[in-house]
Amino acid sequence: LDTPGTKFVVGDGPARKKLERKYPDVHFAGVKRGRELALYMAASDVFVFPSLTDTFGIVMIEAAGCGVPVAAYPVTGPNQIIKEGINGALDTNLRNAVDRALRLDGAICRTTALKYSWHECTRRFVSNLHVLNRNATHVFDADRRMEIA
Repeated sequence: LDTPGTKFVVGDGPARKKLERKYPDVHFAGVKRGRELALYMAASDVFVFPSLTDTFGIVMIEAAGCGVPVAAYPVTGPNQIIKEGINGALDTNLRNAVDRALRLDGAICRTTALKYSWHECTRRFVSNLHVLNRNATHVFDADRRMEIA
């Protein structure tokens, strides 16, 4: 994106060398894990999630957990995680999403990420299960009112 500021790409992949040549002003940090990854995230003003096809994108939750708002396309995955004006912004134009995301409160972003803790995810999963009887091989999804084999 043609936006002011320093841009970092954290991660690696087969297109990295080509992207480094195409975007010489971008800092390609390579793969980071644990504390080092968290430091990169937390030092950011906004996390741009440019995927149109990723079905969930846990990195969006990681960014929000570090108090960083997310800018993404309004597609499956981001639609489930990003709450417009709360923990990020969704737009078919990522520049517009970035501009809106930069205005958000990082503390609120972090709070929204907490609903994805192991404890909360387990609680939600268990609350959606309802065993029909002791011998049942099916469960009942209370939110969707359908049996799942």
